[in-house]
Amino acid sequence: MLVKAYAKINLSLDVIGKRKDGYHLLKTIMQTIELYDIITINEIEKGIKLYCNKPYIPSDNRNLAYRAAQLFIDKYGIKCGVQIDVRKYIPVSAGLAGGSSDAAAVLRAMRDKYRPKVSNEELKKIALRIGTDVVYCIEGGTALCEGIGEKVTPVNSFKDHILLIIKPPFGVSSKDTYSNLDINKINKHPDIKVLLNAIQENNIIKLCENMKNVLENVTLKKHYILRQIKKEAYNLGAIGSLMSGSGSAIFAFFDDMLKAQLCYDKIKSKYNEVFITRTI
Repeated sequence: MLVKAYAKINLSLDVIGKRKDGYHLLKTIMQTIELYDIITINEIEKGIKLYCNKPYIPSDNRNLAYRAAQLFIDKYGIKCGVQIDVRKYIPVSAGLAGGSSDAAAVLRAMRDKYRPKVSNEELKKIALRIGTDVVYCIEGGTALCEGIGEKVTPVNSFKDHILLIIKPPFGVSSKDTYSNLDINKINKHPDIKVLLNAIQENNIIKLCENMKNVLENVTLKKHYILRQIKKEAYNLGAIGSLMSGSGSAIFAFFDDMLKAQLCYDKIKSKYNEVFITRTI
């Protein structure tokens, strides 16, 4: 089976509290984009074998796709093994949910192959054991995610908007970002209601004017280059730009493909991982 594992961006990200166990409480709007890894799954006699075109990607249970296959096999008593081949195109440690999307794609593919009557809600229970972003990635689209990210509410589709993804030559640890976030020092929180109205109206200008990611307070302070990328995107015609997740990827919306192409050409000369894509 061959499946696509789509990346996501955060159209907004707010941290509104912290649980006793240390997990942060979020309110974020996630959006699937047309940038994907390709996952191929083949049946083997036993065990799990994972191969990836990027040599630095782990091929054991540190890999979320591997863990997804193992959990599915254990839960449903699958008697055979699987070989997972990952063609990785989504930048890693970038806030784009590449690993989570791979895991969700494996769960969906194995469901379709071995247990087609298993619902998405059942898959989400397995997904939550891997990571909260995996829960969202089971269905993707445009969604409001709350709690620690596990409460996913689909909202109006915000598809077909042009954007650039710019990933600098370094990754960012989500764990480090959240541990360095002081909730009491967040001066301005995104207005989720206004953002959801913008999405409902399919108003890209209104959305761009109100996008906010409170994790920029940590990551942009530590990595000045990210502020430079955002500034350059605006100078080259972007109508809105934001860091996705905890970074390090920056995305920039455009209202015209020619402007997006010109920005791409300029920025691609500086960074290897730059992509023109769309929301889907």
